[in-house]
Amino acid sequence: MSKAVAALELQEQARVERSKLGLWIYLMTDLMLFASLFATYIVLRQNIADGPGGREIFDMPFVLVETLLLLTSSYVCGLAMLTLRAGNKRATLTLLLITGLLGAAFLGMELYEFAHLVHEGYDWTRSAFLSAFFTLVGTHGAHILVGLIWLTVVWIRLMRRGITHQNKHHLAQFSLFWHFLDIVWIFVFTVVYLMGVA
Repeated sequence: MSKAVAALELQEQARVERSKLGLWIYLMTDLMLFASLFATYIVLRQNIADGPGGREIFDMPFVLVETLLLLTSSYVCGLAMLTLRAGNKRATLTLLLITGLLGAAFLGMELYEFAHLVHEGYDWTRSAFLSAFFTLVGTHGAHILVGLIWLTVVWIRLMRRGITHQNKHHLAQFSLFWHFLDIVWIFVFTVVYLMGVA
């Protein structure tokens, strides 16, 4: 009986390790995707085709609030991981809910920015600059949406099943993904917005 239990534990540990490796491989491919989008944006950012550039269309106070929302969500996500390790299910659920709400507010602001630009006549077909802008920032936003769906699934699992080894693993993977998106946004904020208004 103990050999069977040990074999099951070894199988579970191997599955977890494969899952960790899979996530790291995914993040590396995502890193290459974003690197190519950043390179494209940098090459095309001056190609405004007699249209507006970043200085004319970026609302920096708005983008700063957006950035603070995402940075705060990443911090709160880190706190959720600490409460998870401490075994506090209720605090973990609360902090994950706050993480999700902040992420959703960030995504809502991004969608509002896109809608506002399109309404003003500055859509992705206006210039190469705007095409690269919408593609890079929109790809990040799509990742945020995936992260929010992932968070919802993990939150429901944690609420129903409690703090299990499997839930800890799933939350650790989500946390890594969420922090990755935070780092990508710091580069978006710097390369697209700050350099765009300089």
